[in-house]
Amino acid sequence: QVQLVESGGGLVQAGGSLRLSCTASRVIFSVYSLGWFRQAPGKEHEFVAAIDWSGGTTTYADSVKGRFIVSRDNSKMTVYLQMNSLKPDDTAVYHCAGGGWGTLRSSWRDWGQGTQVTVSS
Repeated sequence: QVQLVESGGGLVQAGGSLRLSCTASRVIFSVYSLGWFRQAPGKEHEFVAAIDWSGGTTTYADSVKGRFIVSRDNSKMTVYLQMNSLKPDDTAVYHCAGGGWGTLRSSWRDWGQGTQVTVSS
């Protein structure tokens, strides 16, 4: 069974930066697409970003485009989400997703437990 473990969340002031990591195990990482979703209190899961198996194709939600960068290191079986110019609206639990593609939660097979990101104003 695939395991995805996120880390790097925390409390940051508006305008600051955080880098999230998600390390995978029990998967052939080099052919495994990965994404990030987030869920704010009382809201549905929202797609944030995704990266294909090669790292050559990335896609972002309009709300984070130009501020967030998704990348991967296949040698470490890890995907990253660099979050810059953070806003209070970015406050959410961020989940790593794997084995899928697209902006719908149902399009992804594997999920991590999530890491909390809180942005103070």
